[in-house]
Amino acid sequence: MTTNRALRTPAGLRRFRFGAGGEGNKAEGGARRFVRLAQTAEEYGYDTFAVPDHLGDQVGPLAALGALSQATSSIRLATSVLANGFRHPAVLAKEATTIDVLSKGRLELGVGAGWLKSEFDAAGIDFGTPGQRVRRLDETLTILDGLLRGETVDFEGEFYHVRGLEGSPRPRQGPRPPIAVGAGGPRMLALAAKHADIISVATGSTPDGRMRLSDMTMDKTLERIDRIRQAAGDRFDHIELNWTIAAVVLTDDRVRAAETALQALDSGYPPTIARDVDLTVDDLLESPYLAFGSAAQIAEQIREIRRRTTMSYVGIFPGQTDTFAPVIPLLQEE
Repeated sequence: MTTNRALRTPAGLRRFRFGAGGEGNKAEGGARRFVRLAQTAEEYGYDTFAVPDHLGDQVGPLAALGALSQATSSIRLATSVLANGFRHPAVLAKEATTIDVLSKGRLELGVGAGWLKSEFDAAGIDFGTPGQRVRRLDETLTILDGLLRGETVDFEGEFYHVRGLEGSPRPRQGPRPPIAVGAGGPRMLALAAKHADIISVATGSTPDGRMRLSDMTMDKTLERIDRIRQAAGDRFDHIELNWTIAAVVLTDDRVRAAETALQALDSGYPPTIARDVDLTVDDLLESPYLAFGSAAQIAEQIREIRRRTTMSYVGIFPGQTDTFAPVIPLLQEE
């Protein structure tokens, strides 16, 4: 695969990449808004732009990436991440390789087990048990691996039955577009370690989709990465590790910003994070998922995170693209 995912520093660490994303809960401005967001991210120097996958008020991710393949020229295009239960892997492979051809080899295909049960229920799609969702995703990733390479696939599984289907069109990237899997729990981390080229090291979430504050500490992050290392074995050095910073606050007083964040969490803000544990200011300042300080201080924090965890692919939550942009030039060549 011809991306800078293969490039390493003299110390053997992967070079940084930066990912922006489209809004996941509103399609304000429609598809044109996604085009503007992606073009802005490209101008700032982000490496990827990801579109989430929800059945609510947002654009369809695959159609949006088709449009972005023509509206952008260099930024890589990603899904973050597709809910596996929404699409048959044979159909998804066709759409994915088409986008890779249209974008001249810029696709990164993110697929997950699906987590928002209310969307499945609203659409009348079977959600399944946690074990069923993991096993279904395992089958999907096996099928995708072959079809995305342009191979003829025969597969008989619990959920999918594919008989003599040839992957077409052939993708621009070889041997296939990279597959990304988001994972936080033990079973999903093991599955991602088995299949993925890119693993998004995620926090646990509440039933309503909020990030658990208890999972945002450095210690918990290191535990998840150790699980990946054990499950991946010899594959570990070939896996790019990603994480997504939930909040970026540019400030001259990072300690005060962290203190303010703790106070906000007490009052239920931001609504995307569930305060299920009492953490200290130092815990917040050390967390990979929170960034407080000047652009230079945040850049140094990210260097330290890479040194301790080997994570190098930095994702930024929607709405934070502009705020994080000054940090990118400080790390872009490292």
